[in-house]
Amino acid sequence: MPHLRRRTFINFAVRLPLSLLRLKPRSLAAGTRLAYISVSQVLSKRRMEDTGKTVWHGTTILCLRKGGQVVVAGDGQVSMGQTVVKSNARKLRRLGGGSVIAGFAGATADAIALFERLEGKLEQYSGQLSRACVELTKDWRTDRYLRRLEAMMAVADKSVSLILSGTGDVLEPEDGIIGIGSGGGYALAAARALVGIDGLDAEEVVRRAMVIAAGICVYTNDKITLEKLEY
Repeated sequence: MPHLRRRTFINFAVRLPLSLLRLKPRSLAAGTRLAYISVSQVLSKRRMEDTGKTVWHGTTILCLRKGGQVVVAGDGQVSMGQTVVKSNARKLRRLGGGSVIAGFAGATADAIALFERLEGKLEQYSGQLSRACVELTKDWRTDRYLRRLEAMMAVADKSVSLILSGTGDVLEPEDGIIGIGSGGGYALAAARALVGIDGLDAEEVVRRAMVIAAGICVYTNDKITLEKLEY
């Protein structure tokens, strides 16, 4: 067996196959594919790779039901890293002939693919939103293509509001308020505080809550797109 010379590092060293490291070996013996590498080197390399990835941030979607109205709103900001690349993006879409409002949080291409799938499910099940969402999440969870899509959706019609996720969840909030996306938690908290105030209809509550979220979340702005259904 070839003699392996171990080099000294500040922290402990381990012997790993080169195929797992993606790093140049610090010490190699002739005819062997094993190298001693420090754990700190591996972690440092991974931190550099993670830092170099392009990360897109975007979306605050809020859905609220009150006084015979269901309102869905989304902000317009899309950020790449620390840079705002778009301030008037439209993150809502009407489906099912206008009877369903859907908003997305996540990658735009993934959301478009999911919108198209949900539109197809609504046609297949005669506009039954709950059934269509259950069938969509089944496909989303099990289909080899769909399960790679990274997004969340908030959908609503005149009778129900639902949250859809790629983990197979179809959730109906008990208070009829949904907040998803980077600023969704702030918008949700603000909406819950405002919804009980007399004299504020659903649209006004949503607008005020979205402005509050925009003032807190750096990935959310106050250029709001709003869709409304009455029931």
